This record gives sequence, structure tokens and C-alpha cells, in this order.
Amino acid sequence: MGSDNRQVARIQSRYMEQYNEYIEQKKRKRKFLYRRLTLFAVVVLFVFGSLGIYHLNQREVYQQKQEEYQQLQAKLEQLKNEESDLKEEIQLLNDTDYLLQIARKDYFFSEKGEIIFKIPEDKPSY
Repeated sequence: MGSDNRQVARIQSRYMEQYNEYIEQKKRKRKFLYRRLTLFAVVVLFVFGSLGIYHLNQREVYQQKQEEYQQLQAKLEQLKNEESDLKEEIQLLNDTDYLLQIARKDYFFSEKGEIIFKIPEDKPSY
């Protein structure tokens, strides 16, 4: 009586064989389920990672486009101001008195009996 090494003998019956197959099938299904869930999790992480990276890239592109838009708006404003100045100058150039004034000032044209003296605008340095 010295040994407590008792073993229960398994009964080899049709029921036990079916039960063992059922248990093995459940184990295989569970293992397959874990593999599918792991694969699904990897795919979901990949998709969300890709979407996140795409979103960040699009934000950067949007920021660049906003800066470019602001620069173009400033340039447009400058060009509009320049256009209005040029239109104003065109109207002035259509005026004969203005043309005569420019001719006298810049090109030293004079009327009969008129003498033009050019006075320097800068102050002389002593």
C-alpha cells in the first residue's frame, strides 16, 4: 500500500470516442476563431493607421494650400491697386494740361518766351 499512484482506466466506448472528437473539434474551432480575430485586428489596425497617415498628409497639404491662397490674395490686392493707379494715370494722360505739365517738368519743354531753370531738389552737403 505504499504508493498513491492511482490511475483511472478510460472506457473505450463509442460515446467516449464521439465526445473526444467533439472536444477536439471545439478546440480547433476556438483556435481558428482566435486566428481570424487576430487577422481581423491586424487588418483593422492597418486600415486605421493608413487613414491616420492619409489624414495627416491631407492636413499638411491643406495648410500649404491655405498659405498659398493667402499669398495669392495679397498679390491680387496689390495688382488691383496697381490697376487702379494705372487707370488713373491713363485718365490723366488723356488730359492735355497734364501732358504739358509733364513735358515741361521732365523734358524741359517751354512755351515761347519762357525760360526754364532746373533747381536741384537735394540739399547740398557742406
